[in-house]
Amino acid sequence: MSAQITTAMVKQYSANVFHLSQQKGSRLAMAVRNESQRGEEQFWERIGSVTAIKKTSRHMDTPQLDTPHSRRRVTLEDYIYADLIDSADRIRTLIDPTSPYAQAAMWAMGRAKDDEIIAAANGNAYAGKEGGTTVALPTAQRIHAVSGGALSGMNVAALRRAKQILDAADVDPSIPRYCAISSTDLFNLLGETEVTSSDYNSVKALVMGEVDTFLGFNFIRTERLTSQSDGQTFNVTTGLAGAGSNGDGSTQCFAWAQDGLLLATGMEVRGRVDERSDKNYSTQVYAEMGVGATRMEEAKVVQINAV
Repeated sequence: MSAQITTAMVKQYSANVFHLSQQKGSRLAMAVRNESQRGEEQFWERIGSVTAIKKTSRHMDTPQLDTPHSRRRVTLEDYIYADLIDSADRIRTLIDPTSPYAQAAMWAMGRAKDDEIIAAANGNAYAGKEGGTTVALPTAQRIHAVSGGALSGMNVAALRRAKQILDAADVDPSIPRYCAISSTDLFNLLGETEVTSSDYNSVKALVMGEVDTFLGFNFIRTERLTSQSDGQTFNVTTGLAGAGSNGDGSTQCFAWAQDGLLLATGMEVRGRVDERSDKNYSTQVYAEMGVGATRMEEAKVVQINAV
């Protein structure tokens, strides 16, 4: 039984359970490629681009062109949740916390999915025949928001640079593009004229106090983003990687094309509510799932560091 259940024991009558503020499930899962996975590890195949050759004569030999193949490995991670509801606590309280516990478990599982996706976007991918080759996000795919010759909060210039990097890699513009930002980044963007002015943007950002789409990106706010800690430096004028300031401590936002990140599900979220005979027949609320994620293509992910 959660040690916090005693706060609900009856002193003044109440029959309601109130969930404290939290992210209610996953926000990023719908914005990536979703696949089912069987087995602890699975490889996802990739085919690269080829170059056609010019026919130089009649009846020339048929050329043999080797189409490049590569793969990415996904390893499933298991997540569980369990809590007990004592029979005695049902008597002492006017509430039955079973359903709210189950809801809290589902939300926790959704947040775990987002953590896997964020780690895949900014961390290492695993390639090669056996999946033993570590692939870091290249420095060319990592930029910093800058203003006035220093690291700054999220701004339009950084978003323009991210778009330029995706476009320069010929990322198919028909693939939905997303950008994960924090509340601080949203606050900074709402201060940008290009974002809030209808002359630049069809979205009335100031009406709802949020940014929906801009420069082709669909924005998703999340407070689960990680911080840069690897000592990468950047040019204080362009924000691109290079000699200059250290970006450690900045928030690692990221922009991506939907199929550039993959979430593999080995076991969907599964929940049970059972009596535990070994716990004096207390009710156990239990949930589990198995998921993993990887970056399928570096060209489709751009990390944007901002303060």
